[in-house]
Amino acid sequence: MFGLVVRFELRDEEAAAGFDQLVNETVSQIRALEPGTLVYLVHSVEDSSLSRVFYELYADRDAFNVHETQPHTRRFLDERARYLSDVRVEFMTLTGGKGVPLDGG
Repeated sequence: MFGLVVRFELRDEEAAAGFDQLVNETVSQIRALEPGTLVYLVHSVEDSSLSRVFYELYADRDAFNVHETQPHTRRFLDERARYLSDVRVEFMTLTGGKGVPLDGG
């Protein structure tokens, strides 16, 4: 499995509302069209109303690459910059845990 965590810092409350709307539109498409996207979670951050953290888990790197080429993802990537003051991305490889089958079944 292949995953990433992304932390977005938003410019202001108006930007946060626009970003959240963009995210909601994108997530509905991910649910419907991306079987290789196993987990795609968006979190607000307690005591930091202008922060969002995404946790994404894909079946493998190929599934992530498919996600990145989808029209809804391309739209999100193109439009998100107008809302952001900062972004941090960390790519990860799952090595253990609870919540998803580690052997694919």
